[in-house]
Amino acid sequence: MRVNAYAAPAAGQPLAPTVIERREVGSNDVLIQIEYAGICHSDIHTVNGDWGPQPFPVVPGHEIVGVVTEVGADVSRHRVGDRVGVGCMVNSCGECANCRACDEQYCLKGMVGTYAATDRDGTTTHGGYSTHVVVDSDYVLSVPDGIDPVAAAPLLCAGITTYAPLRHWNAGPGKKVAIVGLGGLGHMGVKIAHALGAEVTVLSQSLKKQEDGLRLGADDYYATSDPSTFEQLAGRFDLIVNTVSAGIDLDAYLGLLAVDGTLVNVGAPAEPLSLNVFSLIGGRRSFAGSMIGGIALTQEMLDFCAQHGIGAEVEVIAADQINQAYERVLASDVRYRFVIDTTTL
Repeated sequence: MRVNAYAAPAAGQPLAPTVIERREVGSNDVLIQIEYAGICHSDIHTVNGDWGPQPFPVVPGHEIVGVVTEVGADVSRHRVGDRVGVGCMVNSCGECANCRACDEQYCLKGMVGTYAATDRDGTTTHGGYSTHVVVDSDYVLSVPDGIDPVAAAPLLCAGITTYAPLRHWNAGPGKKVAIVGLGGLGHMGVKIAHALGAEVTVLSQSLKKQEDGLRLGADDYYATSDPSTFEQLAGRFDLIVNTVSAGIDLDAYLGLLAVDGTLVNVGAPAEPLSLNVFSLIGGRRSFAGSMIGGIALTQEMLDFCAQHGIGAEVEVIAADQINQAYERVLASDVRYRFVIDTTTL
């Protein structure tokens, strides 16, 4: 099946229209007509080669919402006409300890990314900047009726990327949570942490998005460019989720944690970060990382968001605006997630 798509031909090159091949629908596969595809900062890192060599041409996109148009003979979870989603992975071994524990994203043999990855059949995966995709039904999510489809697309990455650490480190009533950065990930972190019942603080470089942060559910908002912030908030937080993809002063942020507090990185800067171990020892603090979530947790997140009326704040664009959108993401000129209307392909 040949379908229209947008691809990066080489590292750092503008994306351009192309045609790609999708595999035939196998017995456990689902064919999805894509409606919306979110633009994630990870897409930009990938096509710019920030995370190493890629199998160009690359069709990005791992925030996918669409409608099922065909199912394989063995598929029982999804039916033609269902609205579904696909996130950051489309396969894993299904047999290792992590897969059996529903942590497929940490598959010991390597989970298969939605794009620029090698699938189990040896082919290269292509993402959601396209009109259709064929995915193993075990990695397809149900999108509840309570979420606007266009606002649901970014939940498949930005939503689960923040929901997973908030759930794992028990954000909820009585817990003080800080979200570093109010961008595509951060704005979802604020909404979800608030819905979980935590006391939420935004830590951003400046106060220019303060009104937004408070509207989205934050209780407090501080500028990290002001040195007094780190004095006022010393030892305050049980959990800090860092969503930014640039380097930060880890020691300064670790100093904001209470005893037994945890700083979790979900942003993925291209350059290594360093810290002074005494920043951990001094308060029995932890520095951790988190990467999306398993399929079961992702479905839980979607159901939670539907229950609480949570969706991403989006700006819908046509496919021919993708390169401009990339520039605007890098300039922090979006509130808060671009979503491609794939009918424009």
